[in-house]
Amino acid sequence: MNKFFGTDGVRGVAGSELTCELAMNIGRAAGSVLSEYYHQKPVFIIGKDTRISSDMLESALAAGLCSVGASVISLGVVPTPAVAVLINKYNASAGFMISASHNPFEYNGIKIFNKDGYKLPDEIETRIEEKIRDIIKSKNNNLDFNLKQDSEFGKVSASFDSIDEYINYIKSSIDLNNLDFKNLKIAIDCANGSASATAKKLFDSLKIDYLIINDKPNGLNINNNCGSTHIENLCDFVIKNKCDVGFAFDGDADRCLIVDEKGQVIDGDKIIAIMSKYLKDKDLLAKNTIVVTVMSNLGLFKMAKKNNIKVETTKVGDRYVLEKMKENGYCIGGEASGHIILLDYSTTGDGQLVAVNFLKILKGLDQKVSELASIMTTCPQVLINVKVKNAEKYNILEDNVILERIKEFEKELGDNGRILLRPSGTEPLLRVMTEGVDENQIKKIANELSNLVQERFGI
Repeated sequence: MNKFFGTDGVRGVAGSELTCELAMNIGRAAGSVLSEYYHQKPVFIIGKDTRISSDMLESALAAGLCSVGASVISLGVVPTPAVAVLINKYNASAGFMISASHNPFEYNGIKIFNKDGYKLPDEIETRIEEKIRDIIKSKNNNLDFNLKQDSEFGKVSASFDSIDEYINYIKSSIDLNNLDFKNLKIAIDCANGSASATAKKLFDSLKIDYLIINDKPNGLNINNNCGSTHIENLCDFVIKNKCDVGFAFDGDADRCLIVDEKGQVIDGDKIIAIMSKYLKDKDLLAKNTIVVTVMSNLGLFKMAKKNNIKVETTKVGDRYVLEKMKENGYCIGGEASGHIILLDYSTTGDGQLVAVNFLKILKGLDQKVSELASIMTTCPQVLINVKVKNAEKYNILEDNVILERIKEFEKELGDNGRILLRPSGTEPLLRVMTEGVDENQIKKIANELSNLVQERFGI
């Protein structure tokens, strides 16, 4: 791994890229750097998902933290947002989540939240990364990195209340005294991940009629043909069992996609459309604005314009959405993938929080889910990946020939379409995306534009 931290922590194949040694060094480095911000002995909390490698990596991470004098509270298997929420509850200095989110079981990752439940700022991640490199290069860690001795080591303890505390936090976001979920039948897909530890208890406490699938993790089946990355199975399940709505989470339950009573998928863009319109009507939509990435569907922008809702856009990645929300005081934002942030309640995406608040809207408006979803029409979208030289992929966006051709296409599309060229952050690819109301038109434009990129910069 050339660079340890990506846009969502450290991630890689467990055992070969994300090794026990690296996890321990992350603990040493993060413990050392973050301890500089506190005058007392720091305490860190650790959560994990259900991957077979999570126990191994947790032990290594905890060992690294304890070796520099920090104490650890293990939360066990919990969703990623539970870590962000419980940092304050446990008066911790920071929180760690061991998960690779929606990726297959062989991958794993480590993400870090600061004491306020937000992902670490770039400058602190950079300091930790530099410290990790120094540790790896060092021939004598004991001398160079202040590893503790004798009675100075940190301790590891376990929390047995983390799931209950997290569930209570979710329930506190709605007024249960004025909500009755009778006559609703829902389906839940836990992706054999973190939601397997929380969903049953949560929806039992809401006294709602539910059916649950993929809630029996074995360490290997997380995200395997289930959850939000394989939502077609939930679509079939909802129809077969005549459910009113279905919710699909990913491996660490920070994402949520929804299925309506007809088995149709409601992605993150449509969820944001539904929730933002509800908030606006209740005069609760902060600054009358939503935050989405440049990849959000054109249909969402059209829906917002029709309903006099402002839209702020960011680069792809939930951390950029969150940064924009924090900076300007907005309350809702997210991505089509189902990573939706409700900043009034949480500092990160939370699938189960979104599900519960969607149920509140469903009951409050007394409509079918398909009727709610009709607020937005998803425009056809074409995405073509063009292989280009890695060193040149950003130069393409400044090429006059390509820019001139884009202008011609944009004039042709008018207000009924858009074009986006985006270099991949991890691969030698340029992504050519077109959107519009006429599918044949945008296919033609996408093909012509990608061919032009291929001719000028392709490999």
